[in-house]
Amino acid sequence: MNKGKVYKKRLETFIEGDKITETRVQDVAWLCSLSESEIDMLISLKLLIIKRAEWIGCKNLANKFDLKMLRAIALVLMENLKAEVKDASLVPDMVKSTAFLDVCNLLNCNSEVSATIEELSTSVGADIQPILQGYVY
Repeated sequence: MNKGKVYKKRLETFIEGDKITETRVQDVAWLCSLSESEIDMLISLKLLIIKRAEWIGCKNLANKFDLKMLRAIALVLMENLKAEVKDASLVPDMVKSTAFLDVCNLLNCNSEVSATIEELSTSVGADIQPILQGYVY
């Protein structure tokens, strides 16, 4: 499967699951900026939320964890990880780890987007317009 199809499938996972709430272009642009491992983390987080909600008998609770909520949770988790790594800065090579976390797109809170849907599609390598139709406001 080529890179464009993989990103398109992953975007569909988040956008289609977010029909209940308003998905903004800023959120989609942020999602497009994530690396494959960062997207994997968000998908795993969403799957964990779904499993836990099913386990406690509240499947509807998982629906409340939309893209915006996942973005906020990811930000909190990464900030916590960053603080923990900095606390362990006496360990050799930990400085490199904190530098890596500084460039992590999960920590990017900038909501300004200068890209259009077409530019996002080009950067992802897949046509995301059909995915976003009816979901992005």
